[in-house]
Amino acid sequence: MSFIAQFPVLANCSYLNTASSGILSTSIVEWRKSHDEDFIQRGSNFRLQQREFLQDVREHVARFFHSKVENTFLVQNLSIAFNTFLDGLSPDHKFLLVASDYPSINYPVESRGFNCDYALADENFEQNILAKIESFKPSVLALSLVQYASGIKIDLNFLKRLKENYPDLLIVGDGTQFCGTTAFNFEESGLDVLMSSGYKWMLSGYGNGFALLKDQVSQHLYQDRINCPLPTEPFLKDRSLLSLCFEPGHLDTLNFGTLKQSILLIESLGTDFIANRLASIGEMAKKALTARGLLSNAVAARDQHSTIFNIPTNTELNQRLQEANIIVSPRGDGLRLSFYFYNTVEDLEKLLRILDQK
Repeated sequence: MSFIAQFPVLANCSYLNTASSGILSTSIVEWRKSHDEDFIQRGSNFRLQQREFLQDVREHVARFFHSKVENTFLVQNLSIAFNTFLDGLSPDHKFLLVASDYPSINYPVESRGFNCDYALADENFEQNILAKIESFKPSVLALSLVQYASGIKIDLNFLKRLKENYPDLLIVGDGTQFCGTTAFNFEESGLDVLMSSGYKWMLSGYGNGFALLKDQVSQHLYQDRINCPLPTEPFLKDRSLLSLCFEPGHLDTLNFGTLKQSILLIESLGTDFIANRLASIGEMAKKALTARGLLSNAVAARDQHSTIFNIPTNTELNQRLQEANIIVSPRGDGLRLSFYFYNTVEDLEKLLRILDQK
């Protein structure tokens, strides 16, 4: 199945780089053009319905991820959402993090002086987390659901069992390398908080993201402000404390409207279709790369994995990939490859031919 008409960049390259940035579809670009044309023609009048417009976006996000609308917040990116979350916590929280996780997760926690410990993301990822919880006794577990460099994916059923066994543990997930790859029911998950940028697997460009919270999370956030009266201006009516914290100032209807359009695009394709396509090409890629000895033991030994892989590289290989118009990203000591629904078996075979050259 070809997606070139919808994603023209695919006509010029093998795009194995969604883990770095998703690509825009022609239908979304057309919507963005019409949005800005409306701005050109109407000026400030084009923002008269922005309140209803943004609420509609929240409702689409909430429906797509099965979260409560009142606990769904529109944010410019993961980093802003996570920093806002951290600023609302009491400083006596203890954090369990993942060694070598995305810097936007670990650095904000470390730089604020929270007491931290770390679990290794290897073939025993879940057991490592459990052992650290039993010994360190954290109050918060914060991690990327898919590790950005290695592609190692946490077992979501493990997180659900973990929450059942440790109900007081706050489990905070970065979904930037996960959201958009499969159907996900936030309310039924083990997560208390899910935050994500939209520019990767959600295919919604830059400047948009979301934060989803369970009901009980509010009792941990901004408790020093609960007795401070909320603004009474008409344009801020009905805003909650957490809304004012996570969504301060004006929100861009272009960027968040694009997020809604991406949700509609993904729904039109079907989350089952996307998940099945990723499972198929991911299994083929893992098997082929493992057979060539290009994956770490931590990745090769795991039953579950994402469609992100990191392989050894050198200057000659980098040059061959560039000449073949295969787009990937350097991460750590290797190259990161990532496959999405618009990638084909031919893309994988082309990559393998380059890797097999001596």
